[in-house]
Amino acid sequence: MIISPSEILSASILIVDDQQPNISLLEQLLSEAGYTWVTSTMDPQEVCALHRKNNYDLILLDLQMPMMDGFEVMEGLKTNSGDDYLPVIVLTAQPGHKLRALQAGAKDFISKPFDLLEVKTRIRNMLEVRLLYKKLEDYNLLLEKTVMERTAELRESEARYRSLTELASDWYWEQDENMSFTKVSGPVLEMLGVRVDSLNTAAVGNAADGWNESERALLQATISARQPFLDFVFSRVNADGSLQKFQVSGEPMFNQSARFIGYRGIGVELTPKKA
Repeated sequence: MIISPSEILSASILIVDDQQPNISLLEQLLSEAGYTWVTSTMDPQEVCALHRKNNYDLILLDLQMPMMDGFEVMEGLKTNSGDDYLPVIVLTAQPGHKLRALQAGAKDFISKPFDLLEVKTRIRNMLEVRLLYKKLEDYNLLLEKTVMERTAELRESEARYRSLTELASDWYWEQDENMSFTKVSGPVLEMLGVRVDSLNTAAVGNAADGWNESERALLQATISARQPFLDFVFSRVNADGSLQKFQVSGEPMFNQSARFIGYRGIGVELTPKKA
């Protein structure tokens, strides 16, 4: 992420100082540097309300003020603002106050009397960091929204897919990497007449149950090779001598790491339905 010079110069800045000469000096300095959104107040009790309304990118805050000093203002900003980043540079003539101010949440300090080059440098550096923080925060919110929208789209797509497969087939199925069924919809158990445990043993079964053993072996080889199969037909002879035929299509499933995680597919009974 890159912050352009125009973004820095258009950032919102609030100057808080009970001395008008200090405010005038900073306003002139910032104006000459090209900053376009600079406001000020001599009343520290207004700062929290102003920041809540305008969400400043930077607050230049004097520490020594009557009625409410800069430390109290920072405490108010912490509870008043939903922003985790406190965009404050303190202005102080007391060297001993610098460490305390940083511990209170200030991000930097400017010493009085002002060194104009130092003032411009610290303000620009602070604004660059602040704007990067805001841009990252906005990006994270956008990413979160995109993920939520994409998840909703995938769920909707899956629902449509399931609906279509149910219309186009007698049953839909999914199996894990051990070929145990995890999802089955439709009358598969009633049609196959067996308890479904895995594709290679249940959908085709074994010769003792009347299933065609050569068909079973062919499907087993396809599954072992992790290959898709389309319109695979298998059959069985029932105890009464009648022949039942079924047709299945399936495809292997892999996760993002290309690891095999199972199969999914559809099936239909080809045997004509009795009137």
